[in-house]
Amino acid sequence: MTSEHEHETLWNRCAHLGRVLLPLVDQEPWRQARRREHLRAWDIDTAVGERLIETFTALTAHAVAVDASLTAADFDALPLRAVADATTGKRDYELLAGLPGTFADDRDEHAVKVFRLRAYAGGRAGLQLFRLGTEVRHALTVVAERSPVPSPTCGDLLHAN
Repeated sequence: MTSEHEHETLWNRCAHLGRVLLPLVDQEPWRQARRREHLRAWDIDTAVGERLIETFTALTAHAVAVDASLTAADFDALPLRAVADATTGKRDYELLAGLPGTFADDRDEHAVKVFRLRAYAGGRAGLQLFRLGTEVRHALTVVAERSPVPSPTCGDLLHAN
């Protein structure tokens, strides 16, 4: 059985992955403009949408790591492809399972609460999360295709920033 400290440490690794994803994608500036255009078209505030993309990435990576019984020390070996596949392969509420009881960063706690509210609201909010999930999958795919290694891992992405 893993400790609460281990859960927090794993979450922190996943949250860091979420925070580095968009800056890595935005190395080509047109990608940021296109993403923001999508967010406006979906009636999602840009700042809120980009924070939800970070959170969606972290939640997905965390869910995949928990499903694979990975520790924070093992997280770097998690294939990006597995995380990308889970963004559209898991239901929103499945991404919320196994989260730590507390968060060291209040921003993370708030972002998870916002995600949770949207996931359970359904309707328009659910559609927006679905769209954000496709955006996360696309971002992970772009970064993976850019990687100099054939099958990039979460660790490769974390160390690229």
